[in-house]
Amino acid sequence: MPIAGEAAYREGLDRLLASLDAIPTDGRIRLAKKTSNLFRARAATDTPGLDVSGLAAVIAIDPDARTADVGGMCTYEDLVAATLPFGLAPTVVPQLKTITLGGAVTGMGIESSSFRAGLPHEAVRSMDILTGGGQIVTATPDGPHSDLYFGFPNSYGSLGYATRLTIDLEPVGRSVEMRHVRFHALDELLAAMREIVDSRAYLGETVDYLDGVVFSRTESYLTLGRKSDEQGPLSDYTGMHVYYRSLQHADGVTRDRLTTHDYLWRWDTDWFWCSRAFGAQNPRVRRWWPKHLLRSSFYWKLVALDRRFDIGDRLAARKGEPPGERVVQDIEVRIDRTVEFLDWFLTEIPIEPLWLCPLRLREPLASGADPARPWPLYPLEPHETYVNVGFWSAVPEQPGQIEGRANRLIEAKVSELGGHKSLYSEAFYPRAEFDALYGGTVSAELKSRYDPTGRLLGLYDKTVRRQ
Repeated sequence: MPIAGEAAYREGLDRLLASLDAIPTDGRIRLAKKTSNLFRARAATDTPGLDVSGLAAVIAIDPDARTADVGGMCTYEDLVAATLPFGLAPTVVPQLKTITLGGAVTGMGIESSSFRAGLPHEAVRSMDILTGGGQIVTATPDGPHSDLYFGFPNSYGSLGYATRLTIDLEPVGRSVEMRHVRFHALDELLAAMREIVDSRAYLGETVDYLDGVVFSRTESYLTLGRKSDEQGPLSDYTGMHVYYRSLQHADGVTRDRLTTHDYLWRWDTDWFWCSRAFGAQNPRVRRWWPKHLLRSSFYWKLVALDRRFDIGDRLAARKGEPPGERVVQDIEVRIDRTVEFLDWFLTEIPIEPLWLCPLRLREPLASGADPARPWPLYPLEPHETYVNVGFWSAVPEQPGQIEGRANRLIEAKVSELGGHKSLYSEAFYPRAEFDALYGGTVSAELKSRYDPTGRLLGLYDKTVRRQ
């Protein structure tokens, strides 16, 4: 991935501002993007969108300061390609290649380094944001727009769009050595996870990356990754072999090794395990599936076709089966409530496997942060360990059931346990509960300052009303 430089960024910014001028002053401001990593639909519109095509590059890398200057629409795939030759990577690299840096910050991103490195927005030193008021402001933790800096995460474009971000990078090794640890009980897995989060080690070995998979109550795994420059055989899960199946074994610990590049994208080849819905894990199909199409961005195109033509529901109807309710969510609860959530979920919602990813906010907090609630639109508390639980599938709909029945049950259970969920997919919260969970008062204050005429949709309208 070539480094674009300042001139290319300025050219892209000019293109963005020209497209903004072309939108009627009473028209909504939206992105003109062909792709998305969101799982919620939005209303169609004839209003032209913002041209962000010139903001998709890496602007500069400073290997001494360990920072990257990046366009808001740059994908993590391109960013990682630019940083790895320097032996560096973003502190947190979300799992899917086409997630953009700006998207991970205004939405949410997480990965196996999050138990020690927090979330992507915590690595941001500064960002230029196009606001609903048509201004580009520079938001930093302690500058005049610090309120926007801390309020931007989880705002999903309701406060503006990042055009440029300066982020921290961290050193990485040439490879990642993994230990897959088998557990026969969920409480044992969570106890081990807590120990690793606190000590960043397990059985005498350093742990730099930590996530897990639950196949059932009696079969679950933690994967412990360690940065390495050691020589050794390397695995490849970009062809016939499926990564998540490599975790499974009868008992104890197994070891594996991937290049750092392949480790960062280990989940993308099969979109975790969701490629099985398209037959891509069937060896007879996979043998003929073009290797360059074993990636999440292609599966997205298949999902778009299914949405357009109701392919899955039509096939289910031919078999005499009911249509499916899509249950594609990431939720977070404190680590001491995670077993309770998993027990409930495995009883009530027929989906497996489940992904587990522990996280804690970075320490120390950014200067200027509220020590009780540093990121007001996403309610994580400092010094607490949370566990992200990801599940991405569908469940059969029951005749006459309320829309989103399973998703509503999950929302209620997560709220009961004092947790919350990401907003990239369907949400059904009543307005008052939503505002209490996602910084309603702060969001309203920021909207009045940075989008006084309401040219950007509000967070509730975007995520729940799907306008």
